[in-house]
Amino acid sequence: MITLLTDFGLKDIYVGVMKGVIATINPNINIVDLTHEIAPQDIAAGRFCLMNAYSYFPSKTVHIAVVDPGVGSHRRAVAIEFEGGFLVGPDNGIFSGILSETKAISAVELTNNKYWRTPAPSTTFHGRDIFAPVGAYLAGGVNIKELGNVIDIQSLVKFPIAEFKKIEQGIIGCIQYIDHFGNLVTNIPAGVVEKRNWRVELGNISMVAGKTYSDVKAGEFVSLTGSHGWVEIAVNSGNAAAILHITIGEQVTVVWVK
Repeated sequence: MITLLTDFGLKDIYVGVMKGVIATINPNINIVDLTHEIAPQDIAAGRFCLMNAYSYFPSKTVHIAVVDPGVGSHRRAVAIEFEGGFLVGPDNGIFSGILSETKAISAVELTNNKYWRTPAPSTTFHGRDIFAPVGAYLAGGVNIKELGNVIDIQSLVKFPIAEFKKIEQGIIGCIQYIDHFGNLVTNIPAGVVEKRNWRVELGNISMVAGKTYSDVKAGEFVSLTGSHGWVEIAVNSGNAAAILHITIGEQVTVVWVK
């Protein structure tokens, strides 16, 4: 199986072309679209979505991720074997979320053009010419070490996401993702607030903790742990991001309530 995650959108032919390249190599591969609506060049969002999706797929799944503002530059194209399967894409930190949760086994820079669509790839579309074919060959059983030069796992780029910090009164974290509904997902894991009474403070706004969006009236703020396993801030029947004009990285505080 192959999954695809990109910032290509669906207006243009880019996603379809990548699937065509994969099918040309192996028409029997099952392809799942994780999303193609990552905001352009938003590596942080791609990182978050991959991190929260990979565990739902069978072992040996190949995850191709192309959010690649550095395409054609000196950034490396890589394939990584980890305990749940394989990762293929640019070495720009997009895989660092997964690799913070599970162990990488080996990694290669994609230097063997035998497994590319063409030995003279486009400088603007490595998704078509390098990542799609490499993913197809990996899914077909090609050994990862055939794809290029082995590289040090520790040299893989890590995307800088702040870690949450425990304080006496609670936890200080930040917004790491904003979803389609405008819900603000923090970097505070659900596990650290379990079995505690808490609320969230963001700027001068204090939000009660609930279990569902409907625990508050329509238009009111609520904090809760989402299905992704992180503390989030939402508005019942509304868009928290649009109301608060929040951006990624903004500080959030969980406060313990006695």
